[in-house]
Amino acid sequence: METQAVILSGPRSLHLGQVGLKAPVDGDVVVRVRHSGISTGTEKLFWQGTMPPFPGMGYPLVPGYESFGEVVETCGATGLRAGDHVFVPGANCFQDGVRGLFGGASGVLVTPAARVAKLDAAHGEKGALLALAATAYHALAGGSLPDLIIGHGTLGRLLARITLAMGGPAPTVWEIDAARRSGAEGYQVIAAEDDSRRDYRVILDASGAAGLLDTLVPRLAKGGEVVLCGFYTAPISFAFPPAFMKELRLRIASEWQPADLEATRRLMDEGRLSLDGLITHRADASDAGAAYERAFTDSTCLKMILDWSAEA
Repeated sequence: METQAVILSGPRSLHLGQVGLKAPVDGDVVVRVRHSGISTGTEKLFWQGTMPPFPGMGYPLVPGYESFGEVVETCGATGLRAGDHVFVPGANCFQDGVRGLFGGASGVLVTPAARVAKLDAAHGEKGALLALAATAYHALAGGSLPDLIIGHGTLGRLLARITLAMGGPAPTVWEIDAARRSGAEGYQVIAAEDDSRRDYRVILDASGAAGLLDTLVPRLAKGGEVVLCGFYTAPISFAFPPAFMKELRLRIASEWQPADLEATRRLMDEGRLSLDGLITHRADASDAGAAYERAFTDSTCLKMILDWSAEA
C-alpha cells in the first residue's frame, strides 16, 4: 500500500509526498485519516531543528500524533470493525526509510488496534484533539488541581476546562498576548502584572518558557508546587534562596498514558468536557507546507487541523 503523508526531510523542509506502508499484521487496523492536528510543541521543535536528541530521532520523518479517522480494514481479532471511527496517536508504519516520528500526518495509517481509541464519528475534526486533552488530564491527575495556569493557548484552555470538569474551583490564567485572553469559559484570564495574589498553592505552566520560575516562586504560598506541562529545550534554572524560603515543590508532567486517554474520552462522552472553540485554522492536506508554517508562526492560530478528505 501507498499513501500521501507529510514528510519533514529536515528543518523547515516539509512537503506532502507518496510513501509506502507496511502490510498489516494480526491485531492491526488500517485507518483512513479524516483530520490531523499540528502540534505547536514537539512538531514545531522538529520543524525548527531545535528538538534535543533522543532515541529514534532523525529525518526524514512523518510528524503528527493527533489523527482521527475511519477504520477501513482489520486484521485478526481487534475488537473493531470497518466503519468505526478512532483516534490514532501516531503510527510507525512507513517504508522507504521514512521514520514514523510520530507518524500521524498521513492519509492512511496502519497501527495496532490496541493503540487507537474508538470515538463517536460526530466528533469530526475535534476527534484529533484527544491526545492534547489527555496530556492536560495527565498533568492534572498527578496532584492537586491548580489555582493558577500560565498560558491561554490550546493546552492552557484544556487545563482550565478539565480543572472545572474535575470539580475544582475556577483557576486564574495568565496570558501575555492580549488577543489570546478571550475565549475563557468559567474562569478569568488576565495579564500577570494585573494580578497581586501571592499565595497560589499549585501553578501549572503551559507556556514552555524556561526562564519563568523566578517569576512564579514569589507568587506561591509556602510549600506550593509548580508543575511544568510544556516541553523545554533550554535548561531549567532558578534562584535557590527564594525557592528555599517557599519550600518549593517542582513536578514535571510527561506525556499521557492510556488511562488518561480513557478518562478524557469519558469526560467528553459525558458532556463534561467541550472541545469547542479550540480549532481556529483549517487547511487541506495538499497545503501542508503553508499550514505548518502558519501554525508555528501565527500567534492567532491556536490549533491548525489538516483535512485529508482528498488524500489517501
